[in-house]
This record gives sequence, structure tokens and C-alpha cells, in this order.
Amino acid sequence: MTDLMLGKSVAMPASPDEAVLDRVPNPHQDTNYVTRFTAPEFTSLCPVTGQPDFAHLVIDFVADAWLVESKSLKLYLSSFRNHGAFHEDCTVAIGKRLVGLLQPRWLRIGGYWYPRGGIPIDVFWQTGEVPKGVWLPDQGVAPYRGRG
Repeated sequence: MTDLMLGKSVAMPASPDEAVLDRVPNPHQDTNYVTRFTAPEFTSLCPVTGQPDFAHLVIDFVADAWLVESKSLKLYLSSFRNHGAFHEDCTVAIGKRLVGLLQPRWLRIGGYWYPRGGIPIDVFWQTGEVPKGVWLPDQGVAPYRGRG
């Protein structure tokens, strides 16, 4: 585990493709439990206008052999700040990248995007059914509601 970014000064990745995600062994492989990462200030760029898009991301997963190292996840998510892609692409790509790295028993991602052009866009993706017996709380993000 000496190659991890943890505890080292590292530069911000220029793009999601250049970002390195680190993983660490799961010390509780015999137990099904949910790990949740919340990124309430996720930012990417609209590929059409170049203007920033903002989202509240919630990532839940049930680990098998691996956990994602949180510093590397923060850097990976931050690498989208200069990346132009649609909401659906960002949300699903993050989920797929984590699944490829971790091979979890289950993963879901909710992308709650703030309105663009007056329309909020929420994107949800998961790998299958939640493992039996796992307590899975609601993601806790209220649907967008304007005035009224």
C-alpha cells in the first residue's frame, strides 16, 4: 500500500481519465455493510455551453474485497471540474469506474443535478439488487422543488 496517494502531496488530476483511484483491503469481508460517500458540491462543465453544472452525488456500496480510498475519490471527483459531459454521462461513468476498481457486491449512485434551463435532472444507476439483509437508508436528497 505504499503507492497510495494518502499522506502525500499530489496535484489535481487534469481530467477524470488521468485521475488515479486507490483501493484498500476491506477488513470486514465477512460482513455486508453499506459505505456512503456524499459529494454535495460536485461540479462539471456543460459540454454545449462550457458553463458549470452542479450536483449533489450520493454513492452507496457494499464492499467485497476492496474499499475506495477517500482522498483518491475526492481528487477523482474534483477532476470533473474542467470536464465537459452531460449529467447522465458523469453520473454513470463514476459508478462504472468505481465498480471496475472495487468489484463490490453492490453499488448505486444518485446524481441530483441542480436545474439547467429550468429543468432539474436526476440520474440514478445501480449494479443490481441490494444484498439480502443489508440496511440501506434513503439517500436523503429531497426532489427539487422550486417556489410553490
